[in-house]
Amino acid sequence: MGGTPALGATPVLLEHATLIDGTGAAPVADSAILVRDGRVASVGRDGTFAVPAGARRVDLAGLTVLPGLISDHSHTGLVKGTRDDAANYTRDNILAQMRQYARYGVLDVVSLGLNTSPLFDRLRAEQHAGRNPGADLFGVDQGIGAPDGVPPQGMFHLGPDQIYRPTTPDEARAAVDRMADEGTDLVKIWVDDFRNGVPGAKGYPKIDPAIYRAAIDQAHKRGLRVAAHIHDLADAKALVAAGADIIAHGVRDQPVDPDFIMLMEQKGAWYIATLDLDEANYVFAQHPEWLDDPFLSAGLDPALRAQFADPAWRARILAAPLTAASRKALAINQRNLATLYRAGIRIGFGTDSGASATRIPGFAEHRELKLTVAAGLTPLQAITLATGQAAALMRWDDRGTVQPGKWADLLVVAGDPARDIAAVDRIAQVWHRGVRTEGALVAQ
Repeated sequence: MGGTPALGATPVLLEHATLIDGTGAAPVADSAILVRDGRVASVGRDGTFAVPAGARRVDLAGLTVLPGLISDHSHTGLVKGTRDDAANYTRDNILAQMRQYARYGVLDVVSLGLNTSPLFDRLRAEQHAGRNPGADLFGVDQGIGAPDGVPPQGMFHLGPDQIYRPTTPDEARAAVDRMADEGTDLVKIWVDDFRNGVPGAKGYPKIDPAIYRAAIDQAHKRGLRVAAHIHDLADAKALVAAGADIIAHGVRDQPVDPDFIMLMEQKGAWYIATLDLDEANYVFAQHPEWLDDPFLSAGLDPALRAQFADPAWRARILAAPLTAASRKALAINQRNLATLYRAGIRIGFGTDSGASATRIPGFAEHRELKLTVAAGLTPLQAITLATGQAAALMRWDDRGTVQPGKWADLLVVAGDPARDIAAVDRIAQVWHRGVRTEGALVAQ
């Protein structure tokens, strides 16, 4: 992407494609999409609307067009190579990650906390304006965690300006005010002990409910919604009851119950499953043959590739107690996602990509789609979560679906992803704001 197209740029007609528009509607064969000034101008069957003289025609026969993917829960600037560290929070590293997301067709990324102001605020504004190649950027500036708690300092090597750890309700309110003044899109709260279902794990202290209730209250007073990191059902219930607007990870300790479903419905809260989070803890050790797949290789830092190729690393990961716990957590998470979806709870899409080295930007979102289908949703339902629903969670009305007036953010793939979700990996083209991007992972 070379930035937002200038007004008066040559219109483009994408024709003869099958269209999945992100609304949940059935695919439409032999569709045409007119793009003008970076936005969708008209959509319909070929020949059903006027095409401006001089429009450039792009024949997409045999291909499927869907909206660019959206991640409602990722992180930026935390990882480089195989390590999380505050030193990784640089302009160059974050922009490299934004380019990688776009190559995989992920065109909007919500970086949900652990960001450093003013760098994050500058880059967010630049990506909104289309000044740099790569995905558009949104998110939480810092976020709020427990003192000596989650996210663990020793694990993430965070800088003092990447997270607030208030010890009183007043300090929590002040932290929310600082984030609001910086222009944060949401407020993030971590409520977890990081035992992750591992028997005998020591864990970390959880944030005091009085503190998170004060943060939620202040966020709402400032017109901001709150996303809550959780693992356990009890915490999810307590946070939704306290007014949290978004449950930012799936419930992974036990099946959700009717009380939780009723609470989510009554409060109108959103849910993001992040299925890939647990799978990423072990799947690369389980599948060394994936290193031969160009679709994965394109997203691998050399140091991370070397780690995945190391037999000793693979053996250590597969034997670790966290791997058995992660497999169990994924199965529970998938079951809960299907239960909540069938109950009509509002569900977005995210992966926690970028929070650790194995949650690979772009690749993780494609894994999330497959895991969502494995949970029992249809491919079309999964795609809708990752496009129209993901935009609705963020209250965006200018992206997420292929409709007139929306940004022309498009992922073009070979095959029929409404029947076979693996087709989303067969990327033919990526269009961002009406411009075909360079460096997309075009299938061989």
